[in-house]
Amino acid sequence: MTPIHTPSNPTPGLNGPTQVIGSPKVAEKPTATADFNAVLRTRLAGREITFSQHAQTRLKSRGIDLSTADLDKIEQATQTAEAKGSRDSLILMNNLGLIVNIKNRTVLTAVDAQNMKDNIFTNIDSTVIVPKE
Repeated sequence: MTPIHTPSNPTPGLNGPTQVIGSPKVAEKPTATADFNAVLRTRLAGREITFSQHAQTRLKSRGIDLSTADLDKIEQATQTAEAKGSRDSLILMNNLGLIVNIKNRTVLTAVDAQNMKDNIFTNIDSTVIVPKE
């Protein structure tokens, strides 16, 4: 009977790598009954819109409160910009301008209508206009 040589029992006199004999590992496949929506929700859970400290300060100092519906609209606008390949986008919504880094899903700054006058937005590659309902 020939002995099996493993890393803990190397073949005497061999200087090269040792081959380990055993069954190959097989990647587990998801079951056919996996709920697609549950998998999608899990993968998207960490992809919520966040607000930078700067954006939070701007919103607070300007007395801007965003509702859940507003946050949903921002999320939808971000998804639209992402689908078009945008990197940094200006989202115009309800007399409010938001600069959003699409990849990181982060609102970088917020400007209300009063402060938008005579301003130039730079370093953006797209604009998403959210229609009023």
